[in-house]
Amino acid sequence: MQRKAITALGAALTVGIVAACSATQGTGNATSEAVMTEKQEAPRTSASYTLRQGEAATLAPGTTLKLERVNDSRCKPGAVCVWAGYISYTFTLSNAAGTREFVLAENMPNAGPSVTQEGLTFALENHEPPAPTALHAPAPDYRVNVRVTISPSN
Repeated sequence: MQRKAITALGAALTVGIVAACSATQGTGNATSEAVMTEKQEAPRTSASYTLRQGEAATLAPGTTLKLERVNDSRCKPGAVCVWAGYISYTFTLSNAAGTREFVLAENMPNAGPSVTQEGLTFALENHEPPAPTALHAPAPDYRVNVRVTISPSN
């Protein structure tokens, strides 16, 4: 039963990712890479989304990815720190099956730069600002780029 649900979700997400590759979804920006043959285009199985805190992107009809919050504990230039800190991104994946929260980060304990949820792999591509801002600077306009890939079914 679960395999059928993941297969159906994968088919719906393929349609959603194909649509995302040709237009902006939600408030996030979507881009994609496509492999072209001489006469036809291969189906797209991934797309990239750039999100700011609070923004959401529609991955497929009824499936959204939202950047809930950014946690930036990196040591700021001019500060005295006992550790380097990290930047992490908390996302919510919502669909008919419910809502799941997950965290992506490059150097954070108990989190990694990619995670697989509901037959999709979410991977950090880049983020802004890439380095912490100065000690007394205003909060930056955080943006994160996430690649969403349909995981191959076994």
